[in-house]
Amino acid sequence: MEEREQLCALALGTAFGYEPVLSRKLTDTLGSAAAVFGLSAAERETLMRPLPQYAGALDDARLDEAKKELKALHLIGCDFVPLCSEAYPALLRDCPDAPAGLYYRSGSPPEKVLNPETALAIVGTRDCSAYGRDCCARTVRALAEAESKPCIVSGLAFGIDVCAHLTALECGVPTIAVLPCGIDAVYPARHTEAAERIASAPHSALVTDYPPLTAPLAHHFLRRNRLIAGMSRATLLVESRLRGGGMSTARLACDYGRELFAFPGRVDDLRSQGPNHLIGKQMAQALESPEAWGPLLGLGGTRRRRVNVVRAAAEWYAGDPEAPQLMALLKAVGAERDLCLDALCRRLDLPYSRVSALAMRLEGDGFLQTDVLQRCNLVSR
Repeated sequence: MEEREQLCALALGTAFGYEPVLSRKLTDTLGSAAAVFGLSAAERETLMRPLPQYAGALDDARLDEAKKELKALHLIGCDFVPLCSEAYPALLRDCPDAPAGLYYRSGSPPEKVLNPETALAIVGTRDCSAYGRDCCARTVRALAEAESKPCIVSGLAFGIDVCAHLTALECGVPTIAVLPCGIDAVYPARHTEAAERIASAPHSALVTDYPPLTAPLAHHFLRRNRLIAGMSRATLLVESRLRGGGMSTARLACDYGRELFAFPGRVDDLRSQGPNHLIGKQMAQALESPEAWGPLLGLGGTRRRRVNVVRAAAEWYAGDPEAPQLMALLKAVGAERDLCLDALCRRLDLPYSRVSALAMRLEGDGFLQTDVLQRCNLVSR
């Protein structure tokens, strides 16, 4: 019966994937996806008569295709978790537009992954600032030290999403990446290595409601966002423009009646417009610090204190002939985010070659990070 339900749910998903409310209504009305395909061909045709655009959507050929697809999924190490399965995310099942099932890839069984004690979404802009990355990383690290550790849910996109996933992996916290494409691919392709790490990490997974060979088209991202919000007890928006993808996830979380939090930012920073707007409209609760989220959600306090990077570097380089210049560079960066190497040359009155060498050494030792524009920031610890 479980295999039959899996097969029928997969067929429903491919039939009504772009309108999951329809597959949900059929499943709720008849009790299961198997019951839908348990009707005679004539009964199924009658059932679809009010929806002529879906004529033939429930014929037996759909089941034959589902059998082939399920076999192909198993060959690439993936699976399909139907709505009626106990492994299906309970929070997502509460949403009226929950998909008929989820495509799944993980080294852990779905019953060990998809229903964690607490699932939390962390989302934000792709074009994140050093402030945003720092807030994201510090939040995940603080949650990793909470008495009750959550599972981090996000979308594997550039910026805040992948920062949340990678920090979770670094801290040994489970994480779920929701894809805007088929389970047989990764988007963006540059994050393939991160995706493989997630799929192989304990109690972590890649999920999507898109069948294999589905490309990451623009309108697919909204559906992806609804899964992120629906699977999670609460959502944290780190940075987003007013029309950013993070804002759509935040609004979906509100629509589902889930808790919403945001980090306030500078009023003149476009990346803070979204969080500031939600906070101003009292749709989101402002976080005073990254370490505050866990206690607000009842996960308990954290035992870990944030490391003072400058102080740690001073101990690391004690007695080193370059220590004065290294520390001067770190203190300058600590006083002002996103300082570029040219600006540091002027602040320190040193030639570019010297500042570049100092920055490279600090980065190699884990105290400094630089981006492609040569903007420097302290590493959050």
